[in-house]
Amino acid sequence: MMETPRLILRDWSDADREPMFAHLNSQPNVMRYLLGVQTREKTGEMVDKFRGWQRDHGHTFWAVERKGDGALLGFCGLKRVEDDGVLPDPGTLEIGWRLREDAWGQGYAREAAAACLSHAFDALDAEFVTAFTVEGNAASWGLMERLGMSRRKDLDHWYDEWGPQLGHGIVYRITAAEWTQKRKEFEL
Repeated sequence: MMETPRLILRDWSDADREPMFAHLNSQPNVMRYLLGVQTREKTGEMVDKFRGWQRDHGHTFWAVERKGDGALLGFCGLKRVEDDGVLPDPGTLEIGWRLREDAWGQGYAREAAAACLSHAFDALDAEFVTAFTVEGNAASWGLMERLGMSRRKDLDHWYDEWGPQLGHGIVYRITAAEWTQKRKEFEL
C-alpha cells in the first residue's frame, strides 16, 4: 500500500492475527487507554473489521511492518468516522494508530502517520483529518501536535463506558492547507 523510509503500510493477512494479539492487544501498557486488553477472538474481529474497511472504502487502519526485519509493529491508517451519536462529523476521515510497546519512542508512529496524512490529502482529497484520544493519553495527543494537528475543545465528547479513569474524549484536526505547510518537515 505505502512505504516510508523504514516502514511498509499494507493490507492485513491472517498471519497478522497472532502477533497483533501477542504484542499489542494482550499488553496492558499498549491497551491502557483503549478499555483494556482484548482476547484473541476480539483481535481477530478487529482485523476482519479493518479488512472490511479496506474493501468498502479503499483505506483502513493498515498493518505497519518494519522493513528491516518484517516485524508487525501495529497499525496506522485512515477510516471513516462512525455515526455513534457521540463522535463529531460522521463520514469524514479519521487517522489512528497503535504500536507495540517495544516500538515506542523511535518515531515509527510519526513516520506512518505522516504517510497516512499525505495519502488522505493527496489521494482521498480530504478537507480535513480528525484524530481522537482521551485526555490522559499524552503520548497520543503529543504525536497529534507534532503532526501539526490542533486541539478542538469544542468537539470533546464523553462515553459512559470510559468512566472517570479515561476521562473525556478529545479531538485534534488538521486541514489540507495546514498539512501542505507541515509536510515539509517529513521525508515523504
